[in-house]
Amino acid sequence: MSESTGKKQIAFFERYLSVWVALCIGVGILIGYLAGDDISFLSDLEVYKVNLPIAILIWMMIYPMMLQIDFSSIKGVGKAPKGLIMTVIINWLIKPFTMAFFAWIFFEHLYSAFIDPEMAGEYIAGAILLGAAPCTAMVFVWSYLTDGDPNYTLVQVSVNDLIILVAFIPLVGFLLGITDITIPYGTLAASIIIFVVIPLAAGVITNKILVAQKGKKWFQKVFLPKFKPLSIIALLLTLILLFAFQGPNILDNPIIILLIAVPLIIQTYFIFFIAWFAGRKLKLSHAVCSPAAMIGASNFFELAVAVAIALFGLQSPAALVTVVGVLVEVPVMLSLVTLANKWKY
Repeated sequence: MSESTGKKQIAFFERYLSVWVALCIGVGILIGYLAGDDISFLSDLEVYKVNLPIAILIWMMIYPMMLQIDFSSIKGVGKAPKGLIMTVIINWLIKPFTMAFFAWIFFEHLYSAFIDPEMAGEYIAGAILLGAAPCTAMVFVWSYLTDGDPNYTLVQVSVNDLIILVAFIPLVGFLLGITDITIPYGTLAASIIIFVVIPLAAGVITNKILVAQKGKKWFQKVFLPKFKPLSIIALLLTLILLFAFQGPNILDNPIIILLIAVPLIIQTYFIFFIAWFAGRKLKLSHAVCSPAAMIGASNFFELAVAVAIALFGLQSPAALVTVVGVLVEVPVMLSLVTLANKWKY
């Protein structure tokens, strides 16, 4: 990121992330079309229903993010708890249920002419997985661009990470249960351990060791920047693989991407507005209200993609929904950054 003109800007590669995502989707679909069944050997590389190539790539996505988490910052949250309390309520008591509701309305009813009931159930499941996983990574970018308080943002993200460890499994299980989808709790629990607990522990341990040995300045200015491109590269490679497996389905029914995007976009704006106006009502400062609204609006799509693949498979409608979530999130969140800056108070 740069501040050459006094105005904060997102870095070039991140600013056009939606373009790279779209290109990787196109490449993935082309590979899937040209390779046909020959690519299926990659989807068969599994351990406990977790695809190994995808697992490695998602680890590469999540680990650099976890390096930034410092749970010691939570100690100071008691001085201004309202923003954190609002974040927790929005993310865990409102957002998952509104996502399930919008998905149910669109996939089960409005799209009934295009999607059969069984497929609709899996599309709903993918949306639920997105809605139950609040953002833990890109929110740092959105907070920066809207002049959010970086320390408070870190506290909000850290608390969400802790809640994910205990709440994600029962919440997803409950919501998937009421959509009549059988959920293998063992696989879901394994996904949480693989994609949250282990990288979180590794990130925290790495953080503590390197800061103690080299100092915080070196860690933030030298070490972290080296890992910054890793998450995005891994994300793009994951998209190529996912869409290589999804390619035939998409080519057979290209309108499905647009149909999936509509409820996801509505949900994003809906949650942002709820959080934003709730923050104003609570008289939160802009530096706290803005990242709080951004956290609620965006998703921990790395975890959602991983769990969707583990539960339903690489070529499933559920996995496709989580991947489309990646596609629409960046441009939508950038529009909300613009709105938050316009409404700055």
